[in-house]
Amino acid sequence: MSDIALTAAQRTSLLSLQNTQSLSERTQTRLSTGRAVNNVVDDAVNFFRAKSLTDRAADFELKKTEIDQGISTLNSSLQAIESIDTLVKQMKGIVEAARSQSATERKSATTQFEEIGKQIFQLVEDASYQGLNLVSSTNSTLDVSFGTRTASKLQVSGIDLNKTSGDVTNGLFSIDTFSAAGNNINISNFGLSGGTFTTFGTNNSEVDKANDMIQVLDKGIERLRGHAATLGSNVAILQTRLDFTNSYVNELTVGSDKLTLADLNEEGANLVALQTRQQLGIQSLSISGQQQQAVLGLIG
Repeated sequence: MSDIALTAAQRTSLLSLQNTQSLSERTQTRLSTGRAVNNVVDDAVNFFRAKSLTDRAADFELKKTEIDQGISTLNSSLQAIESIDTLVKQMKGIVEAARSQSATERKSATTQFEEIGKQIFQLVEDASYQGLNLVSSTNSTLDVSFGTRTASKLQVSGIDLNKTSGDVTNGLFSIDTFSAAGNNINISNFGLSGGTFTTFGTNNSEVDKANDMIQVLDKGIERLRGHAATLGSNVAILQTRLDFTNSYVNELTVGSDKLTLADLNEEGANLVALQTRQQLGIQSLSISGQQQQAVLGLIG
């Protein structure tokens, strides 16, 4: 406590001035932060309501990143399939041309055919995104979670385009070996290390083997397009969820702001009024002290 005795009028003026200063500081804080509720003391109810909304928005911000990475994973697989589709079409062109080529030309074509097959095999193995390859293993699975309080998610199972057997679900080709008159057209594995179509018989009489190979390649192209359609559909789902999540996070943030943001026009007007009140308070305090100054004059 102060050892200095103040008159009732002075103490009233002083308390009023202190209150005005406190309100002025609060208004300046609101103007500098743009928020009417900056801590729990300002408004406990709205503070915690707003915090709940911002916390949920933060949770979904993390989901946005997960969804976005899922889209990138699927797009990487799609790009791989599109590239493989192009290479398989090149293989088909080689086989079609071989039907009218000489034995020497077909031998050269075989080398081209096998090299493209090896490149496809390697491309499949290289098509991974952050360690996940959805086109080289049926054990690969992409799991993308959408919600924080529900089990909402999308699960995409991998395929194995390099499968060595005639897998009608995963492998690129449904039939591995064609054989006629001892002349094999063999796709023993996707690398095609044993593949050959150098001979179709005398004067290219056994062109059925080339026709069979073209059917196999057409089937492979058909499967690739089916896989691409499935992946594309999943990308569309993820993109829709990403758009929703973006909008949802925005609404959560807007809702939180509605509970805490200050009206800057109002706070600006308040500050001007408080500054005026502060000046008046100082004058009032000065006036209340004039009585003591009058007593001092009498003493003098």
